[in-house]
Amino acid sequence: MPRDLKPPTVPRSDPALPRWVRQGAGREDLETALFSAGAALAALDPLARSDDPAGSLWRKRLALSAAAAVATLEGRREAEGQLRDALALCRLGDDPGPGGRLLIAWRHLGAARALHSADWPARLPGLFDLPPHPLSDLLRDLAVRFAGRILPLRFAAEAAREVLALGPAHRGLALWLADAALARALGWDRPLPLLAAHLPRAAFRLEGEAWLTACAAAWGRGAVAAFDLHTDLARRADALRAIALRLRGKDAAAVVATLLAEDALAAQAGAQTSDRAARRLFERLTALGLVRELTGRPTFRLYGL
Repeated sequence: MPRDLKPPTVPRSDPALPRWVRQGAGREDLETALFSAGAALAALDPLARSDDPAGSLWRKRLALSAAAAVATLEGRREAEGQLRDALALCRLGDDPGPGGRLLIAWRHLGAARALHSADWPARLPGLFDLPPHPLSDLLRDLAVRFAGRILPLRFAAEAAREVLALGPAHRGLALWLADAALARALGWDRPLPLLAAHLPRAAFRLEGEAWLTACAAAWGRGAVAAFDLHTDLARRADALRAIALRLRGKDAAAVVATLLAEDALAAQAGAQTSDRAARRLFERLTALGLVRELTGRPTFRLYGL
């Protein structure tokens, strides 16, 4: 390791998640599940509203976990690595395939002001490879009938249940809508994918209060996991920014900026550097513990924070 580059120690004062919130998240009785999920979401609220530079990457990692969970529900074999490849290795303009489209759908959930786009009810079914009718009309109607009238968690769980009534093929969309509805009820402009990765398959057989309990418990677990992921990514981002000015290479600043915003990046030629120079930069960042190689492959490697 070069003498002028040492792994930086960056002090960071992160808000701590109270132990009682961690212990209560995921409890399976309705009253405790609702209370604990509310507490966990309250702790997450400042992060969901923040313009923290790590927020875009954070949402993409949450989206990846959600997409992988939905792929499993649908009986497909794509794990996180395969879904990541579907987008990262897809050429501009090419169809990323079902897995890539699924990941795009979940990334769309965290897009800036996604819920304020007038055409999202019409476009959303297509992202999940579903026909537009009767979904488009149902999606437009849900917020009008529920928003502001009942508690946020109940509002979101009941919205998902209406979509689930259309059949098992709609599970992914129902989970997406649940997170979107919760975000709207909480006043978040950019929703977070929280539910899909933490709701067990058996929950889809439940109705009424049992369904609400399962969703509340899953949102509690999801909020705690999202809080911990944000803390980890923010620390990694601080460490990378701390050493960025000392990195050699004409494209080093652009690479660092992309790593702070994107889930995965290939070591390839940039505007002013060759493939070989790019690989050296990523090898240096990996040796410093600032970046991880995400695939485990000897070729077609991808790197991320």
